Amino acid sequence: MTTLTITPDNAPDKVLLHTSDFDVIQRELAAIGVPMERWTASAQLAPDADQATVLKAYEKSVAALNAKYGFKSVDVMGLHPAHEMAATARGKFLAEHTHDDFEIRFFVDGAGVFYIRKNGKVYQTLCTAGDLLELPANTTHWFDMGPKPFFKAIRFFTKPDGWVGHFTGDEIGKSFPEYAGAGA
Repeated sequence: MTTLTITPDNAPDKVLLHTSDFDVIQRELAAIGVPMERWTASAQLAPDADQATVLKAYEKSVAALNAKYGFKSVDVMGLHPAHEMAATARGKFLAEHTHDDFEIRFFVDGAGVFYIRKNGKVYQTLCTAGDLLELPANTTHWFDMGPKPFFKAIRFFTKPDGWVGHFTGDEIGKSFPEYAGAGA
C-alpha cells in the first residue's frame, strides 16, 4: 500500500503526517511540485514479464507521458533479492542526490521508498505497484529499495546519458529509518 510520511528534516522521529489516502498523498506531493498518479495495465502481467511485454501493457500511458515530455529512452528495470548486484544497487541510491533532469519512475511491481527533502521536511513516499512518481529537476532526494529489493519499474529519460546523480555529500539519509522491504 502506498504511504506518505512527512517529518522535519532534522527530526525524523517527529511525524507530521502519515497517510495511505492516495488523494492526500497526491495533494501533499503536488504542494512541493512532485506529481504522482496511478496507472493500470491493459493486461495481466506475469511476474517474469519481459521489457517488451511490460511496455505493451502500459503502452497508452507511456505514449501519453512520452508525448508530454519527449523521452529519448524508456526502459524497464527490476531487482529481486537474489540478484548479484542488489546490495551494490541499494547502496548507490541511499545517498542524497539531485539530477539536472527530472526523474520519473513507474512501479510495475514491488515497492521502494523515495525520500524527498524540501522546505525543511522529508517526504517519505512508499511507492508500490501502479504508482507513477515525477521528481522535478534538482529535487533533493534518495531512494531505498530495501535490503532484499523486489521491484520492477519503467524508467523514462529525456537525455541520452540517462540517470546522472549529483550527490550532495549530506548524510541525512543515515538518520532516517531505512525501508525494511515488503513483508518486513
